[in-house]
Amino acid sequence: MFSWIFIFWFLQINKFVSAANYIISSCYYKISEEFHHEGDVVIGAFLPLHTFHTGKKKPHSTIPYYYLDNKIQYNFKNYQYILALQFAIEEINGNPNLLPNISLGFDFYNVRFTGKYILDITFNWLTALGDGNHIPNYNCKKRNFTAALRGTSWITSAQIGTLLQLFKFPQITFGPYDLLLSDHGQYPSLYQMAPKDTSLSLAIVSLMVHFRWSWVGLILPDDHKGNKILSDFREEMERKDICLAFVKMTSETWTSYFYKFWENIDETNVTIIYGDIDSLEGVMRNIEQRLLTWNIWIMNIEHHVIDRADYFMLDSFHGSLIFKHHYRENFEFTKFIQRVNPNKYPEDIYLPKLWYLFFKCSFSATNCHVLENCQTNASLDVFPRHIFDVAMNAESTSIYNGVYAVAHSLHEMRLQQLQMQPYENGKGMVFFPWQLNTFLKHIEVRDKKSLDWRQKIDTEYDILNIWNLPKGLGLKVKIGSFSANAPQGQQLSLSEQMIQWPAIFSEIPQSVCSESCGLGFRKVTMKGKAICCYKCTPCAVNEISNETDVDQCVKCPESHYANTEKSNCFQKSVSFLAYEDPLGMVLVSIALCLSTLTVFVIGIFVKHRETPIVKANNRALSYILLVTLTFCFLCSLNFIGKPTTAACILQQTTFAVAFTVALATVLAKAITVVLAFKVSFPGRMVRWLMISRGPNYIIPICTLIQLLLCGIWMATSPPFIDQDAHTEYGHIIILCNKGSAVAFHSVLGYLCFMALGSYAMAFLSRNLPDTFNESKFLSFSMLVFFCVWITFLPVYHSTKGKVMVAMEIFSILASSTALLAFIFGPKCYIILLRPDKNSFNHIRK
Repeated sequence: MFSWIFIFWFLQINKFVSAANYIISSCYYKISEEFHHEGDVVIGAFLPLHTFHTGKKKPHSTIPYYYLDNKIQYNFKNYQYILALQFAIEEINGNPNLLPNISLGFDFYNVRFTGKYILDITFNWLTALGDGNHIPNYNCKKRNFTAALRGTSWITSAQIGTLLQLFKFPQITFGPYDLLLSDHGQYPSLYQMAPKDTSLSLAIVSLMVHFRWSWVGLILPDDHKGNKILSDFREEMERKDICLAFVKMTSETWTSYFYKFWENIDETNVTIIYGDIDSLEGVMRNIEQRLLTWNIWIMNIEHHVIDRADYFMLDSFHGSLIFKHHYRENFEFTKFIQRVNPNKYPEDIYLPKLWYLFFKCSFSATNCHVLENCQTNASLDVFPRHIFDVAMNAESTSIYNGVYAVAHSLHEMRLQQLQMQPYENGKGMVFFPWQLNTFLKHIEVRDKKSLDWRQKIDTEYDILNIWNLPKGLGLKVKIGSFSANAPQGQQLSLSEQMIQWPAIFSEIPQSVCSESCGLGFRKVTMKGKAICCYKCTPCAVNEISNETDVDQCVKCPESHYANTEKSNCFQKSVSFLAYEDPLGMVLVSIALCLSTLTVFVIGIFVKHRETPIVKANNRALSYILLVTLTFCFLCSLNFIGKPTTAACILQQTTFAVAFTVALATVLAKAITVVLAFKVSFPGRMVRWLMISRGPNYIIPICTLIQLLLCGIWMATSPPFIDQDAHTEYGHIIILCNKGSAVAFHSVLGYLCFMALGSYAMAFLSRNLPDTFNESKFLSFSMLVFFCVWITFLPVYHSTKGKVMVAMEIFSILASSTALLAFIFGPKCYIILLRPDKNSFNHIRK
């Protein structure tokens, strides 16, 4: 309820101000722009309280620097400067321990123009004539001038400073600190009260980093201060990977191209405005007029509302953030403001204007300094904060401290005079203004050595949030602070829940050139673009990014693998061709079934060992071959299960030896068949071979050769346990490495050579009488055996991991099955299904 009453009251004030613009009294303009506060020692105050605007610049015939179409514009917030000056002087005059029996006063001059106008009013003040007749070093009334208090524009300070420097006149500036004015060679009698902004760029960039604003704009004055802060911002932003979307430098004639000025302002949601209110006044006014409500303005200055009314609910600066030097709040100043009224300070020419505009007073018909029909309880503290703020701002604090610096310097100079001339106490204070420089310099040096408030607040900032929705609320709420002296990571302190953003944003705004690259992606900069403008690409295989906006992905260790989202590395599970695996179970089952089948065939042959078909084909060799094939089937089991060093060695040796025995037996059988059918021909060698069973020696000879090859293999480069971390995603496959590839292929080649020899011998005897002649079956089985292992080689080299092991097992089982099926299959068929053919009667027929 209270908020609605407040809004209604504020709108009523606006209505009145708006109406006042049309029926304004002539006294409003007749009252002089300057006034004086009497004192034994006088400070000259050159303050910007209002300005005149003209459209056609029609000059007045008699009044210099005045135009017939002048329009006055007041900045009531700046009126606090006068109040801070009066407050400091009242405190000093009321302090018996500071400048006793000496009162301070001031002469106020409104600084509305630059150039010759400022030089004229400065020279008038120096001569203390005020009638335009400039007679140096002469005045009608003896007055002690001490120092000039001026600001807020550095241009104004430089122009006045150049003139006052001729007289070595002390100058106190309360505007923003300026490196140009700190040149003691050019301005030896100029003293700046404002602290340096050495940490401002760091403070603002820290805020950008906190909210992850990487794409911001920058508006600066086109002068030495703008160029200096631009360099500072670039340095800090490059360190934190923040990019500038645009940099706009404003000059005094910026309005001539302001349409172009705002062309790309919507490229970013966050814009930094740095400068003093005088150099950026036109820009700030234009921002307000254009209702740029989608932008967050980060400023070091506060926009001053002028005395005009509008009824827009939205405000361009609502939700903006202001960085201000941290000052201790002066509660006595607030109490002082509550007591201020035109009757108490009749010499103040601005109080009647304020009371006339806002409290419906009327000027007396006979005296423009007298008000009538005023509200009895009128006070400055009832003004909305966007029109007038009772809290002492940074400039007013500098004025307050500047006056005290002058007072302490005068006090020390007075003490020195009394020590030198103790009997002149009643004559008052007599001095030349330039003598004060010695004491002002002493105070400045002493302050720097003792690290007083100016040095402490240099690195401390308050962060204020503008609450101005609905327009007219005009609150500045402290939502955080920055201290450059705090430990890293604790410099910035924010209360995010207190921040009110512009109305267009429902959450913390984003200001980026490119959308953030999420987990599992990395940034790829685009050619010709800023580093903040990039595209996102997924991380490579087995690489991750567990943070946003990373430049490079991190490769997972060999023992880990990246998840599908490529955001984390997980430990790989150990894998091998186990008996529990489906593939392992199938291969084990096949191997056991085939070995059982081979044993079954052995049983058939043993049972029917006296039959012609068993006897006719060398019964002993058949038994050896069947037993060997059983071992061939069973040796494939060495390849299944968790590999060990012993298992790796047994895999190759048992495989090589078993197949060598099998092939040697087939070769012996083929030679036996050839020799048997050649008995009818004369020849001692053939007869000796048959009697001495010569073909049976082939088996040990061939086996010894293979054992020799295996011995060399095991001695030089035996098989060992190896890991395959790449074949199967997320798994580390443990398998046996062959060790020496040459030895492995030599063993395999030797087997193929024996298969070709057996095939050749069997092929030679294929046309011999075929009663129980197994030559055709031997040749066909060798052909299949040879094809299996020839096919195995390319497949073996093209597969990895468990599939490679399975292929080797399959080849063992396939080649062994070929021998069993094609050699013993027809015989078992006759023995079991056609016993009539397995008889001597059948042979005779």
